[in-house]
Amino acid sequence: MRRVQVFDVNETLLDLAAMDPHFQRIFGDAGVRATWFNQMIQSALVATVTGVYHQFGAHAMAALEMTAEQAGVELADDDKEAVATQLRQLPAHPEAAEALRRLRDAGLRLAALTNSTEQVARAQLEHAGLIDAFDLVLSADAVGRLKPAPEPYRMAAERLGVAVDQVRLIAAHAWDVAGAARAGCATAFVARPGKVLDPLVERPEIVGADLAEVAEVILAVDNDSDGRR
Repeated sequence: MRRVQVFDVNETLLDLAAMDPHFQRIFGDAGVRATWFNQMIQSALVATVTGVYHQFGAHAMAALEMTAEQAGVELADDDKEAVATQLRQLPAHPEAAEALRRLRDAGLRLAALTNSTEQVARAQLEHAGLIDAFDLVLSADAVGRLKPAPEPYRMAAERLGVAVDQVRLIAAHAWDVAGAARAGCATAFVARPGKVLDPLVERPEIVGADLAEVAEVILAVDNDSDGRR
């Protein structure tokens, strides 16, 4: 049985650099976008570890307010709306569509698994022109626990009708890869610029600089035509 390929969305498939003009306008520095995103992830992780659930979009807006306060910037409602709107309208990374097409053409099943709500994820993937590549678009919101908690990965396996070890989670985040691995999934890491693996976590079987490289190895490893997987 061939593994199901389950993709993270933000930064893995979609390019957050499209948000840089908003951060340049609000903060005078496009680089603050990375600070905001890291704060969002930190807040989401703290909530998950302490057993509290908020939708990922709430963490995004809370992190924006925290980042503004740290920078001494007054944040207007229009600024929040601009950031929230842009999050739904991110472009795909240049190689994403072709990488997904190659995997589908080889007969592999594809799904998306994101911390965003399903409504937001669908809007994102539709805007990016990628949604038709996926059998399912899955959200951690369905289980009230954000990745990297184990529940979203196990839910994905259940929804896809496979054992958790027949899921390969593909992500550009070390924390996502770690969560998936510890939930029992196979993993692949997309080593986009600035993204590195955690040395305390077992290295994924597949690592590539972008989705094109990752897809090439997936086709060699998971596209087992004689059905042994």
